[in-house]
Amino acid sequence: MPDRPAGHEPELLTIVEAAELLRAPVATLRYWRHLGTGPRSFRLGRRVLYRADDLRSWIDVQHGQVANDPGSRR
Repeated sequence: MPDRPAGHEPELLTIVEAAELLRAPVATLRYWRHLGTGPRSFRLGRRVLYRADDLRSWIDVQHGQVANDPGSRR
């Protein structure tokens, strides 16, 4: 398997890797998945995986909601 260039994150992330990226507990990602409110995920066999692009898009949407909320404090 070829080495990835430094700083290049994998396309597919496990739930543990996604939790590290989001700085959230794995249990929180599982809860969000249960509610259907978290970042997009899918099952591949028995594993739950996240696409790196989906995580970045979800983060952007969350940031946009906070920025557009007149009651939010910065």
